[in-house]
Amino acid sequence: MEITLDRLLESRDRRVARQQELLAAFPGCSLVCLTVQPPGPVKRSAESLIVGGAGVAALLERFAGQFSHLEIRDLDTGYEAYALLPLPDLEVKRICCEIEDTHPLGRLMDMDVLSAGSPAPLGREALGLAPRKCLLCDQPARFCIRAGTHEKAALLARAKQMVNEFCHV
Repeated sequence: MEITLDRLLESRDRRVARQQELLAAFPGCSLVCLTVQPPGPVKRSAESLIVGGAGVAALLERFAGQFSHLEIRDLDTGYEAYALLPLPDLEVKRICCEIEDTHPLGRLMDMDVLSAGSPAPLGREALGLAPRKCLLCDQPARFCIRAGTHEKAALLARAKQMVNEFCHV
């Protein structure tokens, strides 16, 4: 199912509201918000479910037994998972960045880390890390997204290839 920009923006607003609800309900916890946002108008597919499941599995492995709350949402606007951990946000962000940088599907998942009182997710720069790279070249991903450097079809093909390689290992 193709998702319009309006539906995607509404989904983002609902996600931010849910993040704030969870942070208020679990004071002192850091929140990981895992999303899978493939390029193009289709946000839920077999591939996005595999990526989301792999992201949750990686979080469960790295933070075994430390969760205060874990919530998974399989939406037509994209896969979302919320994990609350009673750990400092910088420690959680460091581990999430390691997952994004080393997991075979890490480039296809986004792990934002938030804490109460902070209006925005922690950035990689808080840890002295470089921006994430594009799926197809060595430029920062944000640059290629904004500039429209690559065709969506090429990005989707690369994402599908990554998922296929992961599933056949």
